[in-house]
Amino acid sequence: MVLNLEALGISELSEMQKKMQSTFDGSAHDIVLLSPTGSGKTLAYLLPLMQWVNVESEAVQAIIITPSRELAAQTDQVAKSLRSGVRTLACYGGRPTMDEHRLMQAQHPHIVVSTPGRLLDHLQKQNFAAGSVRLLILDEFDKCLELGFHDAMQRIMQMLPVLQRRILLSATDAEQIPRFVNLQQAVRLDFLNEHAHIPCFVLQSPQKDKLQTLFELICTLGDVQTIVFLNYREAVERTAKFLRQQGVACEQYHGAMEQDHRERALYKFMNGTSNVLVSTDLGSRGIDFPDVDCVVHYHLPLNAEAFTHRNGRTARWDADGRIFFILSEEESLPDYLDEQQVTPFYIPRHLPAVTQPRMGTLYVGKGKKDRISRGDILGFLCKVGGLTKGDIGRIDVRDHCAYAALSRSLLAETLKRLDGQKIKGIRTIFREAR
Repeated sequence: MVLNLEALGISELSEMQKKMQSTFDGSAHDIVLLSPTGSGKTLAYLLPLMQWVNVESEAVQAIIITPSRELAAQTDQVAKSLRSGVRTLACYGGRPTMDEHRLMQAQHPHIVVSTPGRLLDHLQKQNFAAGSVRLLILDEFDKCLELGFHDAMQRIMQMLPVLQRRILLSATDAEQIPRFVNLQQAVRLDFLNEHAHIPCFVLQSPQKDKLQTLFELICTLGDVQTIVFLNYREAVERTAKFLRQQGVACEQYHGAMEQDHRERALYKFMNGTSNVLVSTDLGSRGIDFPDVDCVVHYHLPLNAEAFTHRNGRTARWDADGRIFFILSEEESLPDYLDEQQVTPFYIPRHLPAVTQPRMGTLYVGKGKKDRISRGDILGFLCKVGGLTKGDIGRIDVRDHCAYAALSRSLLAETLKRLDGQKIKGIRTIFREAR
């Protein structure tokens, strides 16, 4: 089976990915893979998994468990982009379980990618035959096996009667893997020490409330993609509100947001409509942010593991990145950080103006269910909107709507041209995504 790596922009596999593939193919042992965030762990296990699946069968043969909805959806998208003929289905909260059951009956997925709670729900309702599942993959296993997921994970393991193999992956190790996981002669692949050092800076805030210092830092950094991490949802909302009031194009992201609001925030950040994402640690795991230049620790990470996963949002693959700590007079750098590797950072006397992002986001009121594709939208924007391919960025098509990144300077005029127009003969709504 020849997999479509070019669609992912990959010309050659890393040593970690090659080792994972040879270990997967060369034995029947369980595998524990430890590798830095951004090093390509998802692809490392998906490549051999796609070739392992029997596409002639209509049964669920493997389950991938992830700790977050976003990682489940992202893994499903990467698997589909390989165009291997293997059918995958993502299952997670925020939508009815019954809708996913209908998709299972219609699509007969070979692989189910799910969060723990939603997977347990499907297993208890016998929405698919658990007796055909021979392979289990725990992505971000240290998170999946934390106390909050412990009971659900234990019950899931009990409901997979013919499980033959387990593969565990993470960027940080767990102190202890629970016995109910039942690892069998696990092969341990540890690539954690091969990650290059990311430049780290510390910025002192003259006030306990660090909002003004954060704003000045963002102005100084200029037009770069930056994630600001805080420890509490309320603090995320307060900080994002303050930055917007100062004219910063930013999005907020935390677990109490509605799923569609979370997805829209991530999309606008990834497509360049917003320069800044203000997030809890929910944004520190699993999500593949391709071009994050800076990570800012507004609140100190709760532990070394949180520090590792936050920093993994930048300098992914071979890209460069920078890390910033903002400290008040009462705070000091955490013990797990070598202070000799941290450089003081100073705000310039003449503060640069807020930099606005180059892109804006167009909302299209039709999607996959209306048989609208990325190619349809691209062609429509060029022909009817008068744009060139260079004016158009990322296009994402969902079931009932779509989003397209356009040059911000052209968005208003484009909307005038699209007003009242039909795409593929269908009348719909075109507006700027807010």
